Amino acid sequence: MSRPPTLTLPPCARAYRLDTARGAFAVHDARPDGAAIGTALLVPGFTGSKEDFIALLAPLAAAGFRTVAVDGRGQHESPGRSTQQAYEQQELALDVLAQARALEVPDGGPLHLLGHSLGGLITRAAVLRDPAPFRSLTVLSSGPAAIDPAQQARVRMLIDALGTMEREQVWEAMRALDPPEAADDAAPPEIAAFLRQRWLNTAPEQLIATARQMLAEPDRVDELARTGLPVHVVSGVVDYAWPVALMDAMARRLSARRTVVEGAEHSPNAERPEKTAGALAGFWSDVG
Repeated sequence: MSRPPTLTLPPCARAYRLDTARGAFAVHDARPDGAAIGTALLVPGFTGSKEDFIALLAPLAAAGFRTVAVDGRGQHESPGRSTQQAYEQQELALDVLAQARALEVPDGGPLHLLGHSLGGLITRAAVLRDPAPFRSLTVLSSGPAAIDPAQQARVRMLIDALGTMEREQVWEAMRALDPPEAADDAAPPEIAAFLRQRWLNTAPEQLIATARQMLAEPDRVDELARTGLPVHVVSGVVDYAWPVALMDAMARRLSARRTVVEGAEHSPNAERPEKTAGALAGFWSDVG
């Protein structure tokens, strides 16, 4: 999971509920001092939240972009439903399209979409359903199809545990499986407490349904290429969910821009935010 380096919103950002035709979603909305040259909608990954993008907000606003990071349905501070059907991928894709419409981008200006990890699969589904609202798609640490087989075993264990154990117990079991550098005591106390609370806040039906999506996702790269939408594939130098070589190949199939963020792994947005923000702003400026 992504671990934000801070929980403090920069002065350019505010937190609120974005009202859409499909319900309200908790967001962080950062704006530049002057008129925005574009708007970006950021969709988090599995077990994630809008906080995963906090460190991108100030540099992207400084580059002239309004940036809106969202908690998906049933994620952290956004309300959810108690059925797994509510979290099917097409439902989540429709949420993204509703969020895009609710942002009220002035004068039809460019709206750029970004999905991190699982969010990459969800945003791809949204674009395949309707690419018209978007000027570009950025796929951040997300691959062409299902996650790597080595990670599938862990995700299946998680699904089984969520069906039989209390979430607090599942959280403790997950922490015990983490490598030393990801242990709770390696994070500042406020970050460790946030990660635990975010897990407890997220609907178990959302976790189970989206975990299954990561196990069963088909390769839809050719479909995405046919939309003609400019795509940016971004990752760290290593990735445990989708091997970097798979993302390299996906970028070639899409004729996409490819950025590898040095010093980052699965969450460049949190691990190397300044470099990541620079790459994002450069791409969005180039595609208009």
